[in-house]
Amino acid sequence: MTFNEFNLKDLLQKAIDEAGFKEPSPIQEQAIPFVLAGRDIVGQAHTGTGKTAAFGLPILNNMKGNAGVEAVVIVPTRELAMQVSDELYRFGKFLGVNTATVYGGQAYARQIKLIENAGIIVATPGRFLDLLRGNKIDIKPDYVILDEADEMLDMGFLDDIKEIFTFLPKERQTLLFSATMPLAIKNLAKTILNNPEFITLTKSDVTNAKITQTFYVVDERERDDALIRLYDYKNPTKSIIFCRTKKEVDRLSTFMVSQGFMAKGLHGDMEQRQREEAIRAFKTSKLEILIATDVAARGLDVNDVSHVFNYHLPFDSESYVHRIGRTGRAGKEGIAVSIVTPHEFRMLQKIEKSIGTKLEAKIVPNIDSVKEKKVTELKNQISEQEINDHALALVEELKEEFDISTIAFKLASMISASTFVQGNNNIGKSESDIKRLIENSSRYDNDGSSSGRNSRGGRGGKFGGSRGGDRDRNSRPSGDRNSRGGDRDRAPRGDRPSGDRAPRPSGDRDRAPRGDRPSGDRAPRPSGDRKPSGDRAPRGDRPSGDRAPRPSGDRSRKRD
Repeated sequence: MTFNEFNLKDLLQKAIDEAGFKEPSPIQEQAIPFVLAGRDIVGQAHTGTGKTAAFGLPILNNMKGNAGVEAVVIVPTRELAMQVSDELYRFGKFLGVNTATVYGGQAYARQIKLIENAGIIVATPGRFLDLLRGNKIDIKPDYVILDEADEMLDMGFLDDIKEIFTFLPKERQTLLFSATMPLAIKNLAKTILNNPEFITLTKSDVTNAKITQTFYVVDERERDDALIRLYDYKNPTKSIIFCRTKKEVDRLSTFMVSQGFMAKGLHGDMEQRQREEAIRAFKTSKLEILIATDVAARGLDVNDVSHVFNYHLPFDSESYVHRIGRTGRAGKEGIAVSIVTPHEFRMLQKIEKSIGTKLEAKIVPNIDSVKEKKVTELKNQISEQEINDHALALVEELKEEFDISTIAFKLASMISASTFVQGNNNIGKSESDIKRLIENSSRYDNDGSSSGRNSRGGRGGKFGGSRGGDRDRNSRPSGDRNSRGGDRDRAPRGDRPSGDRAPRPSGDRDRAPRGDRPSGDRAPRPSGDRKPSGDRAPRGDRPSGDRAPRPSGDRSRKRD
């Protein structure tokens, strides 16, 4: 299918052709006909699949061109607002449709003036609601679009969104787009949309099939070394590194610059001017690395990002989907790399299960592998290099002082510096280590689903062996009596002498210190039940009445 088959306005089709679009993406192919027909829709598609065109093209086609605002697009972040606005202006430039971008941090007067001459407003929820509450704008849009609705939910804008719709006309066409579809978004759709058409991708399509997803397992202290080694090996043309916190963004950006990379951070504490400068530099390839938090990079639309690195895994699968969606855009292939520790392995598996995709385990390359790759690339570069007149003149001059072999060796020595690899030879877990982690995790899942708490190994967790949980009482040192109650494995009562103790009430009980208890708290024992000294045998192996004494110091007892 091609865009020509939608029978859009000639001037709109001209803009599409100029942009180089030939075939619609799946979300565009499914959504555009419903929007053209005037239907409300809920569209679920991962980031980078062309959602802006999916709603922008049919809305521009249906707009009447009357004075005033005809469409409002609400997005979660300033960066996304600017990008959506630019995209819509590019599509609508031959139609004479202007766009106004509205977000916090800019003067109200300037934005209000832009709105007066605009046919489309692209706004963040907070500033847009301020304008509506203050009666600073009076608009009656025919079309309202919520883009990246799940992110607005995560950022706490749900109540603002609901209030915004109280200011909008009842008669309107409403479109909702989201990468994921949590329950709160489904409930919101029921309240603001009228009999919507749901366009939902299958689980296997939650992430872009053109993105290769891999992970490397390292110890926490090796994260920085692993990141540098992977950059040396993969040599990305343009990449984004995602961190969980602003502090980590600042630290890592300083570290990457110290290693000779052109890198800058991007997070919410930066001034708007700084953020815009960083994004502009990244888009124009003045920066090769952008280091960002999830929220700051949401909606970042740069078509030539070759790699995305997860310095830490995000806390949920939705953020993972949005992160890796920064690469593999506009039909291109991309690579998503996650650096994980053994303690994050369970989180990785939860993400895999949620997105319906298995990530490929990889080993961090050693120095020899990286050097071999660099040398091969250098040889290919030399073989493909064209010989120009300036080079010939230079070699002729050098031949007056050196023979041709010496010239070659000197030049090779100069350019071979780029093949140097720093750091430890081996970084991260080996193939056998990762295989063992996967096996242990699978065993954990199988045991945990059927045996409850005791299968978990207590506080030892997935990789901690058998601390707690399935402990064998007979394997403990004789004096190590744990009196927590509730979860102790005890010998069957039939194996214990009936006269050992008086019956006790079941359940947890608070015990008073021994020295504070009246002597009548414990039933008397037959005198033959205890001996004055000796080692204590396991309960199941003792004859009735033959109780071995404890070594002194194993359990202190106060007696009145």
